[in-house]
Formats: sequence, structure tokens, C-alpha cells
Amino acid sequence: MAINPHMEGKPLRQMSEAFKALSDSLNSQNSLDEAHLGVGPFSQACSLVSPLFRCLGIAFKFAEMDYVAKVDDLAETSKSVATLQVMMERDIEANCVRKAGSHTRNLLRVKRGLDMVKVLFEQILSSNGNSLKDPASTAYAQVFAPYHAWAIRKAVAAGMYALPTRAQLLKKLNEDEISAKTKMQIYIDSVAPIILYVDKLFTSRDLGIDW
Repeated sequence: MAINPHMEGKPLRQMSEAFKALSDSLNSQNSLDEAHLGVGPFSQACSLVSPLFRCLGIAFKFAEMDYVAKVDDLAETSKSVATLQVMMERDIEANCVRKAGSHTRNLLRVKRGLDMVKVLFEQILSSNGNSLKDPASTAYAQVFAPYHAWAIRKAVAAGMYALPTRAQLLKKLNEDEISAKTKMQIYIDSVAPIILYVDKLFTSRDLGIDW
């Protein structure tokens, strides 16, 4: 999935268009249960979310570092494995699904990153204030907090006070209010079926998604 050179400095647009393309690819297949999603296109789209974590600052520094490392692993894996299904089947055969560093475990962590951004955007769109503390806190509490130790949750809570304002975030993303809302909604709508698809990859193999 080539990145349009005219979109340099427009991370929100790049994100929304990449996930729209992924979503269209899924929707063009017969059914979600039988669909295939390439590791390459998936990891490339996911890599475009990294700048957003950086824009959010220290509160999500842990998420950025963890997310980037795991997306990089999937990108490297895409050189030898075609689809997410095949990647998971190989880990199952090797009995390493739940081991730290496994591609399947990394996929689950990346999926949570995508979900956190989805909830964050939903919260931003449903609020009118300039503060991102409530939207970011809600997104973190809903997606990440259940899996984090107390020390990490405490550090994130402290970091929430250093979040950029809504206006500052939009400036970093090179968007105005109207364009940002449009791109955020496209991401929300596009990433939802992808998150559902990845969840089904896990649940259909009795792997669960809460670990």
C-alpha cells in the first residue's frame, strides 16, 4: 500500500485512508469468517498510527514504544508469511502463541493499540472541550488498563496532565477541526471491522482475547 507523497505531514489522513483500504479489502471478500488479510498491508497501515501516539506525549510513551516494536515484528514477519491466518496457524503448530515475542501475541497487542485509538477518537468526537484528559483517560481505562500493573496505570494517570490540548493535537496533525473530525470518523468506521476480524481469528481458534 503505497503512501501518497502529497500526504506528507498528514498522519491522520494517512491513517484513515490506509484503514479504509484495508476495510474495503475485507468487505470485498465473501464473508468475514472466510476473509484473508495480508500481514504486509496490515502492518503498514498499523505503522501509520505510531505518529499519533507520539503526538499524545508522555502519557502514551509506553504505548508508543510497545506498539512500534510489535508492528515492526509484524512487518518483518510479512516478508515470509502472507496472511494473518497463516501466521497464527504457524504459532499454534509451534505451541508458542502465548509466549512473549510470538507474532500472534504481538498481533493481539497491536490490535489493542488500534482499539485504543478508536475509542479515543470516539470520545473526542462526542466532546466539545479543549482538554483531551477525559477522552484519553476513558480510552486508556477501557482498552489498556485491565492488562496493566498498578505502577503503569499510576504513571499513565500522572502523564495525562501533560497531554496536549485538542487544539495542540490538531496542529501537530496538520488538521483543522472539520477535517480532523472527518478523518477520525473514517478511521473509526474502517478499523471497526478489522478489530472484529482479528478478534474472530483468536476466538475461532479458542485462543481468547483477554490475555
